[in-house]
Amino acid sequence: MSTDYKVFDNVTLSDLFKKINDNSARNKIQIETIIQDMMVFIKDPRSAAELFPMISGFMETNVRNDELLVKLGAVVQRVMQSDSQSGTDDFGLTDREKEDILQKINSATESIQSEIDDITLQTQE
Repeated sequence: MSTDYKVFDNVTLSDLFKKINDNSARNKIQIETIIQDMMVFIKDPRSAAELFPMISGFMETNVRNDELLVKLGAVVQRVMQSDSQSGTDDFGLTDREKEDILQKINSATESIQSEIDDITLQTQE
């Protein structure tokens, strides 16, 4: 796989993977920091029972984010493979496949953002 592969505009595959990696690392640090901050508030079983669902939500969001990154990598790999076989810039995907991919990415992004917003609101209360 060539890291100079142009994904869109002036963004190469290498640029995209670097941004994904940087975002993932930043999210991991933020989640770990929030979890550590929340652990201070666990004083008894009741407070633990109240806070653990929020902590679990943060962890689940991080896992879902990583799953999306893997899926994005698979999509890019498929596009590159199709391009190399067909020799066209059409990505070798039908319009319907392109639409499905965009819908799945948008849906997953909105879902994760909604979960993050909900968890953030819960921690601020």
